[in-house]
Amino acid sequence: MQSSAHQTRLGLIYGFAAYGAWGVIPLFWPLLKPAGAAEILAHRMVWSLPVCLLILLALGRWSWIRPLLRQPRRLALIAASAAVITVNWGVYIWAVNDGRVVEAALGYFINPLVSIAFGVVLLRERLRPLQWAAVATGGIAVVVLAVGYGRLPWVALTLALSFGTYGLLKKHVGLEGVEGFAAETAMQFVPATAFLVYLTARGDSTFTTEGVGHPLLLASCGIVTAAPLIAFGASAVRLPLSMLGMLQYLAPTLQFLLGLLYFHESMPPERWAGFALVWAALTLLTWDALRTAHRGRAALRAAVASRPKEAPAVAPPVADRA
Repeated sequence: MQSSAHQTRLGLIYGFAAYGAWGVIPLFWPLLKPAGAAEILAHRMVWSLPVCLLILLALGRWSWIRPLLRQPRRLALIAASAAVITVNWGVYIWAVNDGRVVEAALGYFINPLVSIAFGVVLLRERLRPLQWAAVATGGIAVVVLAVGYGRLPWVALTLALSFGTYGLLKKHVGLEGVEGFAAETAMQFVPATAFLVYLTARGDSTFTTEGVGHPLLLASCGIVTAAPLIAFGASAVRLPLSMLGMLQYLAPTLQFLLGLLYFHESMPPERWAGFALVWAALTLLTWDALRTAHRGRAALRAAVASRPKEAPAVAPPVADRA
């Protein structure tokens, strides 16, 4: 059996691979031009399904399909999660190719705050004081950013709200990572294929009009989508939630740096102020999570230490043994 330290190292490698890939993905979508965001999105959905099927074939995981088909409520939740992640993917691809990488990164920075707000409003969860402070700081940040942009940062809010809703729906679906993703892409496949057929019939498809490399890049959307999810799943089973929670900030940090340094997007002082407030809110959340995890471990150690030790069994005298 592999040691806990080895499993943690593996989990960190997989986690950095997953969040690192998500962090640099803004470099990929511009390569697919002149395809528009809708066409790229449709190819992403279409080519993700065969990748999922190959993974399921390699793992031999098919037994979940038949029971799922007999559960209309779970199928409805999967359809809803597929619809929500479609919105998330579509807005993200459009934002990157429209020169809004920094605002897209903001969406994933504020996503943990949205998830906490959902927990309070929808699941009646109780927040600790630092969590309340983080949510309030995040709300102020949105106001500051709205003033800075001259409008609500709707790209960031749409990405955060859609991904937060997706996470909420996934909790209720209760499928493992690969199985859940396969079910969602199966829901997406038919409408995405129909849209691509429609584009081709209108003469608006770029799949066969831009040379050999272009269709290969469009087909690679399936691998680009599935590979980080597989790495994330491998990381999630090996790392504690507190460590995984800190890793999640790697992706929007890389996206933000790409937007600033590679795509040269503007960052006037009021946007810096808004981002600073968001980062302050995330610092409060991280500190609270680490402190809570530390207290939990300490309480567990104290509980184990306080258990009375069992007295060793005393062997009967030799003369009394049968």
